[in-house]
Amino acid sequence: MAPQESIPVAANVLGTIGTVCWCVQLAPQIWRNYRTKSTEGLPAAMMLIWSMSGVPFGIYAIAQQFNIPLIIQPQCFCVLCGVSWAQCLIYGRKWRTWTASLFLMALLVIFAGVEIGLIYAIRPAYSRGIQWPVLLVGIVAFVTLLSGYIPIPFELLKRRGRVVGIDFVFLTIDFFGAFFSLLALVAQNEFDVLFGTMYALCCTIELSMVASHLIWLLRTKDIRQRAKEAGETFDESEEAVLWQSRGVDLESKFRQMFTTRDVPQEDDADSEVDSTDTVVAPEHFIPKTVPNAMV
Repeated sequence: MAPQESIPVAANVLGTIGTVCWCVQLAPQIWRNYRTKSTEGLPAAMMLIWSMSGVPFGIYAIAQQFNIPLIIQPQCFCVLCGVSWAQCLIYGRKWRTWTASLFLMALLVIFAGVEIGLIYAIRPAYSRGIQWPVLLVGIVAFVTLLSGYIPIPFELLKRRGRVVGIDFVFLTIDFFGAFFSLLALVAQNEFDVLFGTMYALCCTIELSMVASHLIWLLRTKDIRQRAKEAGETFDESEEAVLWQSRGVDLESKFRQMFTTRDVPQEDDADSEVDSTDTVVAPEHFIPKTVPNAMV
């Protein structure tokens, strides 16, 4: 696809709305992490991969001469995802705040250097009609951004569809950011299929996460009602804890497949337990505080 020659007003307006959404989308998530001092349920890998995706995303947007809002968008997205990732290090892995902050700053400097260097490297060839370098960068951005969602199904399976640790205000703003960015591409003189597909998939994935949690709410309606009558929250109810613990922890199963260890001899009574089942530890499916997941 050739770079845009001119940008219609509608594309600029829609792109601006999408950019504003994607510039503030992670603010509720960052605030929630800070307020609860917990990132349980928020995959650190997702935040890091999303931050990394801002580099090829920004290169592609600049090379294609998108409207200014869509060029600014990946830079803000990269920084905010990086901040949320640093919070995962601080609250989840107990890093010191200064250590995580300096590490983040160094990483962002590297990202900026790589982006600037690649922009100047591919622009001359692109101006001569050689399009494959820009297309390759676009594909890398596409794959990287969407691969950030890979940990989400594992988290949902582990918690039987319950969304934990991910702020629903963030999901809502993120959805509208992708939606209006998609409309901005539609309003351009030439539609960018690669990024249009990416925005559409982002919208679909986020809607599926909301749908998953709504289904969880329906499935646990009676349990939550009984817990309320007993003066307990869902996470305090023994029945709820037992029900929630039946989730499938595929991550632990995969780790077991690639980990060899000596298994001590067990008593006959213990041997009756099926060793193939992976039990989800309560602290892995029950967050310390989940204000958005409670009804």
